[in-house]
Amino acid sequence: MPGLKQEKCVPCRGGIPPMTPAEIEQVHPQVPQWTVEQDSGIDHLRRVFPFKDFQAALEFADRVGALAEEQGHHPVLTIEWGKATVQWWTHKIKGLHRNDFIMAAQTDDLYQRDI
Repeated sequence: MPGLKQEKCVPCRGGIPPMTPAEIEQVHPQVPQWTVEQDSGIDHLRRVFPFKDFQAALEFADRVGALAEEQGHHPVLTIEWGKATVQWWTHKIKGLHRNDFIMAAQTDDLYQRDI
């Protein structure tokens, strides 16, 4: 079975429930540096990536943005001096979908190329 970073996002048109805690627990170990956090009662995946300066964080965010466009799934990106915070969740279902974990794994892969 391929790892999450080799998978592609599938279009989520809504009308399905978000992942259950048990489903999240099964796939979360594949992206262990991401935390599952709630914002307004909606589960999000969140990770803060450290960088040497603002420019490096900005360049990483640009690569994450290109990946998001390619996959048709878009995060919240927050850029600060020395760090970039990325949050994934699926807006249409107001929670987590396998796509969010796929994108987290692919984001980790992008970061590994930076360090």
